[in-house]
Amino acid sequence: MSRGSSAASCPASAPGDGQGSGLGRRVCSNCRKVLRQEKKIRVSLPLTRGPSAFIPEKEVMQANSLNERMHLLLEEYSTSGRLDNITRVMSLHTQYLESFLRSQFYVLRMDGPLPLPYRHYIAIMAAARHQCSYLINMHVDEFLKTGGIPEWLNGLEYVPQRLKNLNEINKLLAHRPWLVSKEHIQQLVKTGENNWSLPELVHAVVLLAHYHALASFVFGSGINPERDLDTSNGYRLISVNNFCVCDLANDNNIENASLTSNNFEISDSLSELEALMDRMKRLQEEKEEEEEEASQEEMDTRFEKEKTESLLVVTEGTAPCLLQFSSFRVSWISAFDDEISSIADVSRYVEDPGFGYKDFGRRGDLPTFRAQDYTWENHGFSLVNRLYSDIGHLLDEKFRMVYNLTYNTMATHEDVDTTMLRRALFNYVHCMYGIRYDDYDYGEVNQLLERNLKVYIKTVTCYPERTTKRMYDAYWRQFKHSEKVHVNLLLMEARMQAELLYALRAITRHLT
Repeated sequence: MSRGSSAASCPASAPGDGQGSGLGRRVCSNCRKVLRQEKKIRVSLPLTRGPSAFIPEKEVMQANSLNERMHLLLEEYSTSGRLDNITRVMSLHTQYLESFLRSQFYVLRMDGPLPLPYRHYIAIMAAARHQCSYLINMHVDEFLKTGGIPEWLNGLEYVPQRLKNLNEINKLLAHRPWLVSKEHIQQLVKTGENNWSLPELVHAVVLLAHYHALASFVFGSGINPERDLDTSNGYRLISVNNFCVCDLANDNNIENASLTSNNFEISDSLSELEALMDRMKRLQEEKEEEEEEASQEEMDTRFEKEKTESLLVVTEGTAPCLLQFSSFRVSWISAFDDEISSIADVSRYVEDPGFGYKDFGRRGDLPTFRAQDYTWENHGFSLVNRLYSDIGHLLDEKFRMVYNLTYNTMATHEDVDTTMLRRALFNYVHCMYGIRYDDYDYGEVNQLLERNLKVYIKTVTCYPERTTKRMYDAYWRQFKHSEKVHVNLLLMEARMQAELLYALRAITRHLT
């Protein structure tokens, strides 16, 4: 079986379906083995302690060692004072990294409406929505270093009411930003001792959107915890339930017969690459030869079709299984580092933990966000810049940098114009968030983004904590890891911009 046709996670057959080896047994439909039931298993720790569980350590290390510019950037803009794993992976794209570090340093360290401890606590609240222990631990340290009150780290009930009041907008922006309304803004800025000024609120919104999106990058790129375990035997015992060893695909050292490459798979992935190149070429030729543009009605139909089809991505046999194994992922990461927060530790920073992403397209009562009616360039940029000086310029530079970033290569091919592919990735994320561009032909999305890639995009963007290495490996199998990191950067910035558009539109409506 080719890796591209494998399930994104390990789906189980239902008890009593005749496929198990006994009453009440469940079997993995991927490898056909009986799933383990409520027992502890011994798993090896990763052979590599590189920055990513998805990317071979040597590839990232080579980029780091050759890139003097990155170290200069780190000295100037690092908020932690060290080369963390996020920075190591992003350094595969140094041009973008500079924009990222500059904007992150500005919102965390430079003059702004919010005191420094508030900034780091808001980052913790945002990361907790996706159970991102990596970011939570990083900002717990920063919170204490900047003079934060240690008692606040006991949970939301210990923080000032002003911070508690951010829970609702944090929840909505993280999972369903289209629900943010001017009423939410009015509630936060209303007169009273716990109110937020508009500049303070804009600063908080930028932080929330930044760390929701950065959690997507952390999980999508398989970012490893920072510290190594001091182990004597190289093994850890972890608890599992209805789990199959073929899903132990969250680190580089895991091998399984069902995942091992063979000549058929290599051939299959090469044909996948060539097919994508052909589709891009054909679409470009059709655009050049097209005498008349598609009617607005036809463009509407194509958007609605793509929005409807996005509902089927992940939910068809993938989401239930991912939910089944989501708790394992935390245990697996926790096995790497004793100091990683447990689910209980993360939950102290979360209100209404059951609230999550719901497909925009399922809610017929919500109008589509027409990007032309409220654009980043014409509306969001000027508002955010007016209320929080200069942040608009930094964010705009970052958005433009990742959108236009190209090396004119695609896997083994050179001199390739990837504009069409980059736009499809960015616009697909916005489509899932109900944002539509009238001048974009959404038929291109289905032509350019194959199903495994759509599963990956939706998971990383909407529920990143469920991302697995199997998903990462399943798409674009002949592409370089640096190209997949570029995909993650695009997804991260598209998500952040979508959240900001909804929040800033609500603020604009409050002001008018």
